[in-house]
Amino acid sequence: MTIINIGDELLLGQVVNTNSAFIGQKLALKGIKVSEIITIGDDRKEIADALSYCFEKDNFVITTGGLGPTKDDITKEVICEHFNKRLVRDAETLEWVSELLASRGMELTEINRRQADVPEGCSVLKNTLGTAPGLWIQEGENVLVALPGVPFETEKLLCDEVIPRMETFVNNGKRLIYRVLMCNGISESNLSDKLGNFEQKLPPDIKLAYLPTPGILRLRLTLHGNSEDEPLLDRHFEKLKEEVGNLAFSYEDRKMEEVVGELLKKAKKTVAVAESCTGGRISELVTSVPGSSEYYKGGVVAYNNSIKRNILSVREDNLKKHGAVSEMVVSDMALNIMELFDTDYSVSTSGIAGPGGGTDEKPVGTVWIAVATPTRLTTRLFNFGKNTGRKQIVERAANAALDMLRTEILKDFKK
Repeated sequence: MTIINIGDELLLGQVVNTNSAFIGQKLALKGIKVSEIITIGDDRKEIADALSYCFEKDNFVITTGGLGPTKDDITKEVICEHFNKRLVRDAETLEWVSELLASRGMELTEINRRQADVPEGCSVLKNTLGTAPGLWIQEGENVLVALPGVPFETEKLLCDEVIPRMETFVNNGKRLIYRVLMCNGISESNLSDKLGNFEQKLPPDIKLAYLPTPGILRLRLTLHGNSEDEPLLDRHFEKLKEEVGNLAFSYEDRKMEEVVGELLKKAKKTVAVAESCTGGRISELVTSVPGSSEYYKGGVVAYNNSIKRNILSVREDNLKKHGAVSEMVVSDMALNIMELFDTDYSVSTSGIAGPGGGTDEKPVGTVWIAVATPTRLTTRLFNFGKNTGRKQIVERAANAALDMLRTEILKDFKK
């Protein structure tokens, strides 16, 4: 199985190619291995050469992009040349395109009608989210699936139309079975050292992968097999959980903000946020979870000291004596936002995200975080590294703050 992503915008970096990652992930869960992913421009010869190359090594190829009605959308034409077919107008697709444009108050023009032109003899995959249909072409043992380049259209067509037709390509009923454990507060290298003995004792057919993002480390234990093999994978996953211990915040592939939100819902508690260096990122993460209005009351982004003083009532003495990036200031921020918003918990951050603003005493990457409850205040100093990068420092700080909040909530559950 190979994937060909087509589009000049992908090569120029104007559009991030998420299609290949999505397709690869979904196929892996069906036990279908992607051997190669190719990205090429909107060039007739490049597309033709890529199709020839891929079908020499595989009998199943998926393409994305180049199915639109404009002059640079030439994928359908090249596909016809490869399979020695001609374009024909599909009545059902034309009717759909007409209805879709009418619902948007748009006129059906000749250029729109071309969206209904498909290679003769192909199976048309109806695109309910757009005007460019997907295509399924089978010639002997070779299958070509052509999907539009728009990610949400590709994703829906793949899940609703393509994968259900691909069941015959799954090897002997086997699939990718996996378990995921989410960690925070440790680097990939340090966790790898910690799990060295565990990895050495794994059977050859079980693999452990480290999948880091800023502030979060995902561990994935995988096995290519069938349902009878799941107990073996589960036994090793239980051992992995023991090895990781308190570093884990979830035994499923779940985000930190989802875990924290579930805990707050379960406890029927509320939270408010006072952010400086994270610039609203914590609030953004928390409110990205559906139903967060049940526990998130609001937040204040106090980037300027005047906002810290006038809105959050941070004491002037603390700002002058200790500076904005200090334990005393984040303590004031956390305690006062909790009182101001009348919540059960609060989180505050203040730091230096860079690239400028650092000193020898407080280098770039220095972040103070505080979490307050009605009975206690917890503070912690982090140094996320002066060469980490602004965006990464913000992301690490936001995840660290949520993890501190998670820990405090769990303490109250144990009482």
